[in-house]
Amino acid sequence: MPASRLLEPAPAGPLAQPPPVRRTAGIAGFGRALPATVVDNAPIAARIGVEPAWITKRTGISNRRRCAEDEGLTELAIESGRRALAAAGIGAADLDAVLVATSSADDIVPQAAPIVAGELGAVRAMAWDIGLACTGFLAGLQQGAALIESGRASTVLLIGADILTRYTDPDDRQTAALFGDGAGAAVLVPGGAGSIGPVVLGADSQRDVLYIDRTDAMVRMDGRYVYSHAVDHMVGACRDLLAIADLEVGDIELVIAHQANGRIINAVRERFGLAPERVADYVADLGNTSAASIPLALALAQDDGRLPERGHVLLTAFGAGFSWGAALLEFGDIT
Repeated sequence: MPASRLLEPAPAGPLAQPPPVRRTAGIAGFGRALPATVVDNAPIAARIGVEPAWITKRTGISNRRRCAEDEGLTELAIESGRRALAAAGIGAADLDAVLVATSSADDIVPQAAPIVAGELGAVRAMAWDIGLACTGFLAGLQQGAALIESGRASTVLLIGADILTRYTDPDDRQTAALFGDGAGAAVLVPGGAGSIGPVVLGADSQRDVLYIDRTDAMVRMDGRYVYSHAVDHMVGACRDLLAIADLEVGDIELVIAHQANGRIINAVRERFGLAPERVADYVADLGNTSAASIPLALALAQDDGRLPERGHVLLTAFGAGFSWGAALLEFGDIT
């Protein structure tokens, strides 16, 4: 063997690398926006031939906000996003992604998200809409957290916004009094105060019991069928999530269920045996704001001092499709 071969160094082994650090996404700030116009039950009740108290008893709703004819979804989304950014102390130019959960964008094309991003000044952000009806904000939490945890984004603006009053038949007793307009937003960053824990989502092919088709362009719903499935699926999703997180219902400081109507919120609360103060209920003055309902409730709960400094908040939703899910927010050091 030639002597030169004896002098060759042995192949180098792999360099020691520190273990990867898992980034945890959290919420750094909330924002909300509501139209100025408040509609109480009286005109709706007169149109469908009932007393205002009948609506309140069946739905728990007394008032809802309604956009004017010259107001659009993007205006609400932009305002809620601007307020969330201010609360988080983050400039729009620093956003890596803008996600808008909605079923009522102003146009079929373009989607709302790129318009919202551009108007805010988030010119380098990737932007898309999430069309999962009332479950859209939870899906956005899953997507936004995944972007941050994977390192593909560091700042994400997630908005839930809907103006379903434009798609509500004023003569339909099943839906005339249910819906309100609004938008809620959250800024997601690595290590935000409310860290995003597990999220579970589910879906089923139910097309003809809760829908808006292109021909009729109105919300149509089999209320009784939707009610029973909504409660079952939200409770089931919460139980699945608690099992994943190794928690009990007693470990949860606050439950925020999709604000569909008062009966559904109360049914979820009763299934878990929770006292009223442990379940957020803002539906009386807002109605069902679809994808906006959970972020609006989060922002209102923060304003009311109901979000814990240290503890768990459980979110759950159900919407058309059917789609449903649950998500866990963790505040403070609870390890």
